[in-house]
Amino acid sequence: MQIQEENQPYDDINVTPMLDLAYVLLVIFIIMTTASVQGVKVDLPKAQASTSLAKPQTKAITINQTGDMFLDAYPVTIDQLEQRMAQYRAVNPQLSVVIKGDAHVQYARVMEVMELLKRNDITSLGLATTHAAP
Repeated sequence: MQIQEENQPYDDINVTPMLDLAYVLLVIFIIMTTASVQGVKVDLPKAQASTSLAKPQTKAITINQTGDMFLDAYPVTIDQLEQRMAQYRAVNPQLSVVIKGDAHVQYARVMEVMELLKRNDITSLGLATTHAAP
């Protein structure tokens, strides 16, 4: 057994705190990258020509095959959607909205959302499609 004096420097490096920090950072990065992926997977209709609708603060309303609605990946009812759209419109008068409707969803459900947006004076509207191969 080796006895060490009080004033003598400690020459071993303890890497445990450094590894703990590395693991915590790894977990944070994993959570942040999975949380940044937004949206609900839907089968979008095909279009020959499409333009980019990406603008800052654009809200996405998704309607899946069963007719369920999502606002930025969060499930909402039609009443909740109307309330939130009114709130977003009050904060940002230039609010842009993209509707992502499944190709097999009832057209009336998409029209219901479009009428809701019109009632709230949201005119910057786009319909998401996938680009069809020529």
